Amino acid sequence: MAKQLIKNATIVNENRIFEADVLLQDDRIERIGKDISDDEAKVIDAYGKYLLPGVIDDQVHFREPGLTHKGNIASESRAAIAGGITTFMEQPNTNPQTTTIGKLEEKFAMANSSSYANYSFLFGGTNDNLEELKRLDKNACSGVKLFLGSSTGNMLVDDEEVLEKIFRSTEMVISAHCEDEGTIRSNLAKYKEQYGDDIPVKYHPLIRSEEACYFSSSKAINLAKKTGARLHVFHLSTGKEMDLFRNDIPLEEKKITAEVCIHHLWFSDTDYDTKGTLIKWNPAVKTANDRTKLWEALLDDRIDVIATDHAPHLLGEKDNVYTKTPSGGPLVQHALPAMLQKHKEGMISLEKLVEKMSHNPAKLFDIEKRGFIREGYYADLVLIDLDNPWEATRENVFYKCGWSPFDGFTFASKITHTFVNGHLAYENGSFSGERNARRLTFNR
Repeated sequence: MAKQLIKNATIVNENRIFEADVLLQDDRIERIGKDISDDEAKVIDAYGKYLLPGVIDDQVHFREPGLTHKGNIASESRAAIAGGITTFMEQPNTNPQTTTIGKLEEKFAMANSSSYANYSFLFGGTNDNLEELKRLDKNACSGVKLFLGSSTGNMLVDDEEVLEKIFRSTEMVISAHCEDEGTIRSNLAKYKEQYGDDIPVKYHPLIRSEEACYFSSSKAINLAKKTGARLHVFHLSTGKEMDLFRNDIPLEEKKITAEVCIHHLWFSDTDYDTKGTLIKWNPAVKTANDRTKLWEALLDDRIDVIATDHAPHLLGEKDNVYTKTPSGGPLVQHALPAMLQKHKEGMISLEKLVEKMSHNPAKLFDIEKRGFIREGYYADLVLIDLDNPWEATRENVFYKCGWSPFDGFTFASKITHTFVNGHLAYENGSFSGERNARRLTFNR
């Protein structure tokens, strides 16, 4: 690739905002400084725009293999780079599931031939694949995923003896979906007795309740403390759970970390009246007070990472009675614009936003030379115009499923350029015809 020179950018990086130029050589950042010139470089004038490190999304479901009518690695990674996400970590509950080393490598081969964003995958733990998990090299992928609430196939890990063995058997980050299955089943039975299958969706946060979340997450945390495992709790949704996490030590010293997703920061249970099953997620979107508590924990560093849990379904699948409507929704294209909107509303600084969406995922998963704007690092970069309003519509969505929970909302800020390993992959609504994505490497 030719040299590229980003001039006059306002850089947001490592708790600083400053003006500088950035020179890219091939896939790396070669130089950061004032008044850089290079006769060989293509110049991109970033005056008035902010330059951020590319977002690293540690939790997506891109539906390949086996569920590609909803999305695939190509379609969803294109949507991701349009949203400033340059790196993703995809989850194991596809068909077939990613629960053997062979299936994991098959996924890497798929991404190598189709992904527009940098990629890694999580290896799924089950009740019966402990020996396979033990064979997994600690640098092979981003980590291990455990479903401690219901999931597809046999991915619910509910054998406590096996669970403890998994916690003792890996040096990798264990990422966990924490909801207690017994509590959920009991709550569901109560509402089914009253409503049958057509349960009003407003009861979703009472079925997948605060108690179900807290019981499971507190249990997982106690097990991590007992075994010394490295635990990362995905998509927290309740204020009560915030008391389980620490902010008195830096991220690098934490053995137990926390994530929150865009939808739990944006929506509340009052939105079920207008959005219905379009905002049916697991864990459920809960009360406005829960949302407030999540924001407080995010800002005071009890919560370490912001992610999406991007999980597309077709509108026809979502337009169904409660018990037959799948949970999940598409988010990668709109996650960064949504957080920039909260910045414009005064809820989060740009520095904190970059920390939670870029720096901390890189630190937490020990990703090699990504997540920061530093000389010698891979040039995964995003240019944003903070004052360029646009409306999210079904005509400008890039998800294969063709819709967004933000349909009709006008965002104040727009992503104008996305660089993946130095390659200008997205510019003002258009994609490059070339791909330059890479498999993630790790420093473990």
